[in-house]
Amino acid sequence: MSKLWGGRFTKETNKLVEKFTASISFDQKLAKEDIAGSLAHVQMLGECGIIPMEDANKIKDGLLSIKKMVDDHTVEFLVEDEDIHMNIEKLLIEKIGPVGGKLHTGRSRNDQVATDMHLYLRTKTTELIKLVEDVQQALIEQAKENIQTLIPGYTHLQRAQPVSFAHHLMTYFWMFERDKERLNDSLKRINWLPLGSGALAGTTFPINRERVAELLGFETVYPNSMDAVSDRDFILEFLSIGSIIMTHISRLSEELVIWSSQEFQFVELDDSFCTGSSIMPQKKNPDVPELLRGKTGRTYGNLIGLLTVMKGLPLAYNKDLQEDKEGMFDTVETLEGSLMLLAPMIETMTINKDVMRKAINNDFSNATDIADYLVRKGLPFRDAHEVIGKIVLYAIQSNKFLLDLSFEEYQGFSPLFEEDIYVVLAPEHVVGVRNSFGGTAPEQVEKQIQLAEGKLQR
Repeated sequence: MSKLWGGRFTKETNKLVEKFTASISFDQKLAKEDIAGSLAHVQMLGECGIIPMEDANKIKDGLLSIKKMVDDHTVEFLVEDEDIHMNIEKLLIEKIGPVGGKLHTGRSRNDQVATDMHLYLRTKTTELIKLVEDVQQALIEQAKENIQTLIPGYTHLQRAQPVSFAHHLMTYFWMFERDKERLNDSLKRINWLPLGSGALAGTTFPINRERVAELLGFETVYPNSMDAVSDRDFILEFLSIGSIIMTHISRLSEELVIWSSQEFQFVELDDSFCTGSSIMPQKKNPDVPELLRGKTGRTYGNLIGLLTVMKGLPLAYNKDLQEDKEGMFDTVETLEGSLMLLAPMIETMTINKDVMRKAINNDFSNATDIADYLVRKGLPFRDAHEVIGKIVLYAIQSNKFLLDLSFEEYQGFSPLFEEDIYVVLAPEHVVGVRNSFGGTAPEQVEKQIQLAEGKLQR
């Protein structure tokens, strides 16, 4: 069979052009969405009397048989038929005869492909929200077990103040909560129906776009046909959100790599999420978090790639827009794989509480609390800051930590020090007194976890 659009042409398509312009190698991922859109479209054509209902039903039966072939992986898509739309239409005509050619009445591949991608992203976005929640649940479960576990909190990757390990983990819960909100909000813009816009100007047939929207579960239809076929904002938004999610995954992965190193030993990743060395038998490499960190770059690239495609396009549809799909598919698959690995990796990691506690005892992360102590005794903060700086310098030169200094040594720096300084410097006290809302005190962390669980239950 010749090209479905070949009536105006006198020569066959150059084989190199055919291969270069074909998109079936990747847009076949949209087969189910393409069939779903066609089923709704032909139902509407029949209801509106644009084609006989008998023909509409015959077309629907043909489409459903092709869908079964797709489900059973028994269909063969051909490069010479260019894309998923033409492949399915050709298969339909082969199955049911010329009546299959009526399916394309009142639509264009331009509004058809846009609809397919809206349907695809709607499904995938909903699925990704659930995968994000799985990671959040894993973080909550680890946090519940480690409210009293203390870890050095860092700024500039230098030990700053001790915090509850649960508090540290819950930081990522809230990052992913914002990601989830962004995904949920994006559904409002994904859920616009382009179908019925034709190539760019609408159609002369008396179609009912609202009926198609109803059949496909769209909340609204594009009010401007040119916007409908040329809009890729919803994909750009998804790629942006996906990049932010991968940023958060990468930050957590970086910490898992550091924490599981011999230098830190704060956590041990389960063997099932690590690999060994081909030459060094002692090695246990954190390959999964390293790859999660590394794959972040490809999601950034997909976003920048589509932004670059879009930046100079005149209205309405242009062939450049064929480049919108591979990056979208790749980001979806990267997010799916990353989130599915991250949740069980968090669930199964071992927390080395004693090592974390030793780190807390052997640093100066409680120094701020001495400054606060002196401020409460009436010393201006800047003066207190200077006193503590001198104490820390003295302790370093003496090869001691703050809890190792004698009471006499403290009084040598300020007569305001009393015996209760050792209570103030105890790590549990340092953490426990930070009882402001959102702070690291156990009481606040418990409230935070309860708040987080409420978010998931909703």
